[in-house]
Amino acid sequence: MQGKFKNTYFNFHISGCLGFLFFIGLFLASTNVEAQSQVSASVDSTTIKIGEQIKYSIEVETAPEDLVVFPEGETFSPLELVESLEIDTVRENGGYRLLKEYFLTQFDSGRYVIPGQEVLIESNSFFTDSIAIEVNDVVVDTTKQKLYPIKPSVEVPPGFNIPDWIWWLLAIFIVAGLVAYLIIRKKRKADAEPELPPYEEAMAELEKLDKSQLLEKREIKEYYSQLSFAARKYLDRKIYDHGLEMTTNELILYLKEQKQQGKLQLNEETIMDFKRILERADLAKFARSKPDVITAKEDRSKTQHIIDDLRASVPEPSEEELLHDEAFLKEQARKRKKRRIVLGVLIGVAIIIIGVSALIATKGYTYVKDTYLGHPTKELLEGEWIRSEYGYPPVSVTTPQVLVRGEIEMPQDVREMMVGSETFIYGSLLSNFYTTLSTIKFKGEVNFDLEKAVDGIYTNLENQGARNIIMKQEEFTTLSGAKGLKVFGTLQVENPVNGESIPNEYVILNFAESGGFEQVMVIFNENDQYAKEISERIINSVEITNLNE
Repeated sequence: MQGKFKNTYFNFHISGCLGFLFFIGLFLASTNVEAQSQVSASVDSTTIKIGEQIKYSIEVETAPEDLVVFPEGETFSPLELVESLEIDTVRENGGYRLLKEYFLTQFDSGRYVIPGQEVLIESNSFFTDSIAIEVNDVVVDTTKQKLYPIKPSVEVPPGFNIPDWIWWLLAIFIVAGLVAYLIIRKKRKADAEPELPPYEEAMAELEKLDKSQLLEKREIKEYYSQLSFAARKYLDRKIYDHGLEMTTNELILYLKEQKQQGKLQLNEETIMDFKRILERADLAKFARSKPDVITAKEDRSKTQHIIDDLRASVPEPSEEELLHDEAFLKEQARKRKKRRIVLGVLIGVAIIIIGVSALIATKGYTYVKDTYLGHPTKELLEGEWIRSEYGYPPVSVTTPQVLVRGEIEMPQDVREMMVGSETFIYGSLLSNFYTTLSTIKFKGEVNFDLEKAVDGIYTNLENQGARNIIMKQEEFTTLSGAKGLKVFGTLQVENPVNGESIPNEYVILNFAESGGFEQVMVIFNENDQYAKEISERIINSVEITNLNE
């Protein structure tokens, strides 16, 4: 935002540094003579206690036919409107004198300014003068006030809240589970035996059947089940990938069709032997038929010959088929690699989400966002600070960045009173943090009144676009003993792009030392905690060099 409005608001940055705003009351241009002669404002008291009311009166002298509209609503801020009375009309010298009275109050001590009020007479606007009001604390005599001991603190039972350690424990369990799953999965793959080619696997199954002693134990059903499975699985892997699912009749019909089409070089005897073996296996499994041992051994021998004939009947793959198979294998390898990459990314994202969630649960969202995504004023606060002297008379201050020299415009009569002035700036009013430092050296001996300087601050800020200004003041003393006046409060400025109101706080230090005037101004976003810490550090670091010592 700072860069975006740099050119648009450079003049404001400079003129804002005229925080010496004391010149405003002395050198403002003459006001409208007609407005002064027709509209005036007054109060019954400029000093009240907290909660007391001020009677604020606006008097208008006008012609009988003129329409007059008085201000209403929140136009008296920072004071609060308590009551608005009816208009009192008096006829004088052929005209009307209108009197409108308001009752205002404030519940916080400090120095406030009632802003100039707009009065509409026909189509013309007239403004009253602003009026300074002092709101004092109510003094309490503690020698007469009965005191009571401080009550002990009462522990309020908290609502339901999941402890932080549970989040951390849950995150550790999830990560540990993922790691264990990956390790076990990898180990299983490493331990798994490589799959044999179809023919070698079929021969291994037959050899395993020979060693099983199922025939000796008269377990004919299991024997034929394994025998038919060995032949069917070879057929499934080598010739037809539905060999394990088809019935005996469907499988034999398929082999005959392939033989007729010339795709398998099988003789009729081999097909019939295969049919008889599969039928006996079906009877043994489902009809509890038990062929004799000799028949079973013959079927074992015929099964091996059938597998050999099936192997020989399959024509050698063409070069095109080999290339297709190679491309298929490469595509499968690519897909497996892609799945591993996706799985790794998902695991990484899950770990990041768990870590971020744990940080948010323990540190809070704002801390995580500002620390890892960055925050302009947080970076300033945690960066390397610089201590320098600026202007004449010199002002020492510690800032996160070096202040840049600027120029200010002053009335000619002011220039005649001074030897020179210097201004230094960082940031802009529309950024999160903005500071200026200004010094003026006067000619000869000048009795400078800081109170008069403060009188012009409100008007100057308002002229530069600030609204809803609340102003307080108190004495301020630096560590070295230099005394000045501290003006502080809140204000709002309008974002020219989206029209939103930006709430700000401000602190202005004013000093009259060594025949000059020194001022340090800091304005920052009231919702930015880091900017507030920067402001406090700058204000506490200010020192004035007394050239007379």
